[in-house]
Amino acid sequence: MQSLEKLAKSYLAFEKIDISDFQRKARILQSMWRKERGFKAGEYQGKPRGNYLPMPWAKDTLSNYLSDTIKEVVTKEVLHQSDSGKFYGKPRIFNNLLSSQPLCFNLFAELQQDLELATKVFRQLCPYRVNNVTRIEFEHSPGRNDMTYTGDRSAFDVYVEFFNKSDEKGFIGIEVKYHENLRNTPAEIKGRYFEVASRMGCFKKECLDILQKSPLEQLWRDHLLAGSLLYSLKDGFKDGFFVFLSPQDNCHCQNAVEQYKQCLTVDRTFQSWTLESVAGAIKQNTKKQWIDELIDRYLNFEKVESVVE
Repeated sequence: MQSLEKLAKSYLAFEKIDISDFQRKARILQSMWRKERGFKAGEYQGKPRGNYLPMPWAKDTLSNYLSDTIKEVVTKEVLHQSDSGKFYGKPRIFNNLLSSQPLCFNLFAELQQDLELATKVFRQLCPYRVNNVTRIEFEHSPGRNDMTYTGDRSAFDVYVEFFNKSDEKGFIGIEVKYHENLRNTPAEIKGRYFEVASRMGCFKKECLDILQKSPLEQLWRDHLLAGSLLYSLKDGFKDGFFVFLSPQDNCHCQNAVEQYKQCLTVDRTFQSWTLESVAGAIKQNTKKQWIDELIDRYLNFEKVESVVE
């Protein structure tokens, strides 16, 4: 048995920017996954890092991804990108095992290619709203810098369209986090945000100041994007909501969610899901190996805890 810090160093995964045990464990877990598969450690800022894959090998092999189907989607979306409005962080989408963008594809690309499976999964996650899923997209915005929406460049990590139980058109905009602590520098606040917030009518006025600051600012902007899409006249949605998705043990994300909920008067347009609940719903509806590999890679923290004092 050894300390978490010593274990992190043994896997080239000790980073001072990790401010919680969860972040350290997540970095170690990705480094373990890499080592178990015999992949060499990549470099970042001139040093080998356990949660990185070497470039350009990582880009050439797409080894950050868990199945051939997922790799095909990444090839189309990222390598042969036709929509210049989408932004994928490169090279981290290829070589950074901790990055949430690869997690988005590993979690939802198989569902994009199998809408029957997607329908089963989202019916389980939203039993009173989703009837059938018709479309899944990545890094989707209804209109970047379009004042019909929030007038900025915000986008949903994952975007799902569906018909609800009343056969009305709906959508889900999903923000996916894994290792993040939400301590990013807030984006510039635009006057349009307050117009959308007023139209949505779900925010406590006394909370508007804290909604503009980390750790809530990104949740607020994505929620506003969902609201602007739901209430726009040209899109025809009768149902729609924003989902913040993160691991149940990411204390930074879970604390932010609880704080965010305290800022709402009603929450029909906001939900929080855990990575565990989504992965569990997928596993209950498919026997394909990729979901078992995803759960082992991203959520099997017992592998870390079993060797820590």
